[in-house]
Amino acid sequence: MTRRPGADHSQAHLYAVPTEEVGADLAAWAPDDAPAGPWNLEGSYRYCERMAKAHYENFPVASRFVPGELRRHVWAVYAFARTADDFSDEPRFDGRRRVSLDRWERLLDLAYREDVDHPVFLALRDTVRKHQIPLAPFKALLTAFRMDLTQRDFSTFAELRKYCEYSANPVGQLVLYVHGHREPDLHRFSNEICTALQLANMLQDLSVDIPRGRNYLPIEDLVHFGVRGSDLEAGRHTPEFKELMRHAVARTRAMFLRGQPLVRRVGASLSVELDATWRGGMRILDRIESLDYEVLDNRPTLERRDVADIAMRSLLGFGRRMLIGKR
Repeated sequence: MTRRPGADHSQAHLYAVPTEEVGADLAAWAPDDAPAGPWNLEGSYRYCERMAKAHYENFPVASRFVPGELRRHVWAVYAFARTADDFSDEPRFDGRRRVSLDRWERLLDLAYREDVDHPVFLALRDTVRKHQIPLAPFKALLTAFRMDLTQRDFSTFAELRKYCEYSANPVGQLVLYVHGHREPDLHRFSNEICTALQLANMLQDLSVDIPRGRNYLPIEDLVHFGVRGSDLEAGRHTPEFKELMRHAVARTRAMFLRGQPLVRRVGASLSVELDATWRGGMRILDRIESLDYEVLDNRPTLERRDVADIAMRSLLGFGRRMLIGKR
């Protein structure tokens, strides 16, 4: 591997990446809308924080439950993933989605070698070095976003779940790395929760995705329950569609339950955060059921009172576990 003069090669075993240059004019080369530098580390983390707080999500992003010294690192990971996700589906990136993702990946590779004058990657490099985070989860996310450019549906549930291994599971893995958890069994529980969160979001967003020509209901399920594509496109809540949704919600809820032991196996602060995330996903499923599965013309969301109730239940649940001596 060619070594760049002046770069830090002390951890080459972790940061073995290509050495292609991106050119001197990074501001013109970077694909997102970040202001030109120079950037310092504190300003970069504040940029990532603003991005995390500006987007609606079903799950908390570095809430006050997360220790202050770790919160900024979760923001950095989120900013990387959120921006890459925007490349794949935001209208302003039409006509340059693939090249934007390619450039984002090259900036990621560069950041694993040296400082990059870009707010997301300057913060991300600091996070990666402090927590010894491998490159693979970031690469997996980019694979998923590239899949979004061409894949409009999925033949089987197994195929959909494989997609979630790239699009959802790396997020949980990265959060665990930031909190110092590398145990394989915890990562397996996390994968169940993350896949369930992704599936819940897909069911929640049918009214948005289907008009865009994207369908996350597996074709094998449509065939099994007798749901026609024309009914989905017309927004008809047929008995067959509701039966399919009942099945999909139950399947997703089972995944949440399989991953729930993770909440009790991590430290105090992460436990509350994960419990709130878990409850948020389950609450979305409850909301879909409360609408009698009529989600083709309505996107169910969590309201402020839902968020407050979830936070309170998570804190009370953590208190009960502490009283009986379980983490």
